Amino acid sequence: MNLVIEARPQTSESILAVANRQRLQDFAFHKITWIFSMMVLLALLGIIFSLVINAWPALSKFGFQFVWRVEWDVVNEEFGAAIAIFGTLVSAAIALLMAVPLSFGIALFLTENCPVALRRPLGTAIELLAAVPSIIYGMFGLFIFAPLFADYGQPALQSTLGQMPIIGSLFGGAMNGIGILAAGIVLAFMILPFISAVMRDVFEIVPPILRESAYGLGCTTWEVVRHIVWPYTQKGVVGGIMLGLGRALGETMAVTFVIGNSQRLSTSLFAPGSSIASTLANEFGEAADFHLSALFALGFLLFIITLVVLSLAKLMIARAEKAKGTKT
Repeated sequence: MNLVIEARPQTSESILAVANRQRLQDFAFHKITWIFSMMVLLALLGIIFSLVINAWPALSKFGFQFVWRVEWDVVNEEFGAAIAIFGTLVSAAIALLMAVPLSFGIALFLTENCPVALRRPLGTAIELLAAVPSIIYGMFGLFIFAPLFADYGQPALQSTLGQMPIIGSLFGGAMNGIGILAAGIVLAFMILPFISAVMRDVFEIVPPILRESAYGLGCTTWEVVRHIVWPYTQKGVVGGIMLGLGRALGETMAVTFVIGNSQRLSTSLFAPGSSIASTLANEFGEAADFHLSALFALGFLLFIITLVVLSLAKLMIARAEKAKGTKT
């Protein structure tokens, strides 16, 4: 009896020690994860601070006019971002218009209709394309795609779409294989594997019981995709598209090879142009003083553009979720 009475305090003390140790572990785990999260925030704030500080001389001189100024005169220190912004947005838009439908079709084929024997090889091929360095795409665009595009693609576009009354001016001018349209097509090659891989992974997480139930009710494959797969994976699909858009907006080497690197505006997509990233790549090594500040201002504008695009994507997802809730 005495042994039992003496053992009870030891048991309670051991339980208390275990509880204290677990409390300390939870406290340490919480603080460590908090520090990691704050490191990301501090890195973001550091990037913004460094961009603003270095870009301030150019921003203070030109103000908001820097966004729509078309001059880029290094000798006279007259700078504007309109040409680079135009090339960045147009080339990224062309890339999305081409890559998103193709990526959607590839992902649906791999998850819905692809034979089992081909599913893994095709998926591996897409992942390998996503891992190809951007400079390889640039070399492909300059030495292989541009000559073929000049000999076959641009003449075909000019003889068809170039003859239309409204959009004809977009496909006029010299046909040398490089320009904003060529840059957009090369960007489409680059972002297509990224978007396809994300969409495929997202489509695969749809519970099989939902698909089987829809097929059991007599739905076709398109109806299953439209009413089951798309509503379930909408957020992931938009996230994959935004991932591709982010790479298209910030891509440097591939665009530099094929966009033409000309600081001028033109109504033709065949004409050479420039993007923010290509301008930074071409001029940053030799820039100094005020020219360097103007390049930092371009980098800051690229950061703002990416932030705006991401915010619009979040807003679109939130509205879609809200509409979905009101319908139900």
